[in-house]
Amino acid sequence: MPSAASLMSHPALACAALLTASNLFMTFAWYGHLKHLQAKPWWIAALVAWFIALFEYLLQVPANRIGYTALTLAQLKIMQEVITLAVFVPFAMLYMDQPLKLDFLWAGLCLLGAVYFIFRA
Repeated sequence: MPSAASLMSHPALACAALLTASNLFMTFAWYGHLKHLQAKPWWIAALVAWFIALFEYLLQVPANRIGYTALTLAQLKIMQEVITLAVFVPFAMLYMDQPLKLDFLWAGLCLLGAVYFIFRA
């Protein structure tokens, strides 16, 4: 397993790792209340989501600062979207018990196109 020092020597990789962790928090903040807090008032769900989102931002802000040393703003955004889909699909299937849909594949292919156009030289 790479050490934190070796991870930090590759800003794009460090950014991707932090954004992945950030996205786990973001996804739970945005959608976790739909499974566990349906019977509660919306404002309780909002407070819980804001608390979870704090941890998202504690990872996301440094991730973008680190990533911006090696990537353009557009590359950061596309990286974030790819990671978001990569985190969301397993979350939807495993945690929210949603079925796997072919649309997830099509969305992923569209993102691959975005990756190509944003990262090409």
